[in-house]
Amino acid sequence: MAIRNLSLILLLSCFACFLTAQNFDKVRIKPIKVTEDIYMLVGAGGNIGLFLGAEGTVMIDDQFAPLAPKISAVIDSLADTNIKYLINTHWHGDHTGGNMAFAEKGATIVAHDNVRERLSKQQIRPFGRSTEAAPEMAWPKLTFSESMSVHINGESIQLIHHHNAHTDGDAFVYFPSYNVLHMGDCFFRSRFPYVDVDMGGTPDGIIAAVEAALMISDEDTKIIPGHGDLSDKEDLSTYHQMLMIMRDRIKRELKNGTAMEDLDIAGLSKGFEEWGTGFISADKFVKMLYKFYSEE
Repeated sequence: MAIRNLSLILLLSCFACFLTAQNFDKVRIKPIKVTEDIYMLVGAGGNIGLFLGAEGTVMIDDQFAPLAPKISAVIDSLADTNIKYLINTHWHGDHTGGNMAFAEKGATIVAHDNVRERLSKQQIRPFGRSTEAAPEMAWPKLTFSESMSVHINGESIQLIHHHNAHTDGDAFVYFPSYNVLHMGDCFFRSRFPYVDVDMGGTPDGIIAAVEAALMISDEDTKIIPGHGDLSDKEDLSTYHQMLMIMRDRIKRELKNGTAMEDLDIAGLSKGFEEWGTGFISADKFVKMLYKFYSEE
């Protein structure tokens, strides 16, 4: 457990540096049209989904708190109705930071049971670090354990939980009539993912979640990843192949008795050099996999 905790501290330190360096004044919220009624908003943090209709607007994730006014302005320019439901795909701050602001404007927050659990209590991190509980207004008011349907604007939106993937509270949001799937951070397009192992995430859980998404999808499905460009099934298949290849390479090293300090990071990430240019480098991803599977 100590090795895994050290890994998380390194990741959190990098994330803290990212936030410190982030100048929210310079962030532009860019709307990308997915279908006639669905948009993806790109800014800083996780990609936002937006479903427009006469009965109300449905929002998926909300990035960082300081960006709420900019996000609201873009939504107001696109929608004729207020936000009725705000769905959180998981509890991390770059997806839930705006919860308070949008709840104050009347949005009902919807998420998996564990998202409410995480947001409503202080989350103790290794080595004395912690994430304070969010204000009660920022907690989800409607929660589910396995699945849930939201019926609005003539659509039956499907919320589907995937166990121990990116975290312990991940949810896909699927629009069957539109063939659009928002995967939250179970999908980082063309980059190595962050697996929050101390908050219930597992590499095998992410693989299982991606496989479930591939079963839902066809060649026409539009897929909104937690991070990265608007995607399709081919992009998701490429991501799945990367996960499987990297897992198998690491398990081979463990079977051969390779020590962590002797890992050939460049060799193990061969063919995926560009995937390590995001938040999670090849070095961090390889060592996370090594530490996780060495403790199985």
